[in-house]
Amino acid sequence: MEFFVEHRLLGLLIGIGTFLIIGLFHPVVIKAEYHWGTRCWWIFLLLGLAGIAVSMLTDNVLLSALAGVFAFSSLWTIKELFEQKERVRKGWFPENPRRKNDSRPQ
Repeated sequence: MEFFVEHRLLGLLIGIGTFLIIGLFHPVVIKAEYHWGTRCWWIFLLLGLAGIAVSMLTDNVLLSALAGVFAFSSLWTIKELFEQKERVRKGWFPENPRRKNDSRPQ
């Protein structure tokens, strides 16, 4: 960690981590909605709350920042799941033929 601070690379490392975390959540939204619909929103709520806790409880700046990005990306995913459902309804993304609605388990 000292190397990154001494060479003023911490911000760059946080930026790269943020880019990768946000990039990871795009396909996660698509796959989660395809397989489970919007029923899995609570998982992302728990992940978001856990990320907030980690971010607040750590003294490490890098871990705190990346946990915060992860937390709010998880919370944003809840909104995106419901928007993805609409995109599927409009035909922009494929519908899972084995899942007829969100209330019935597979």
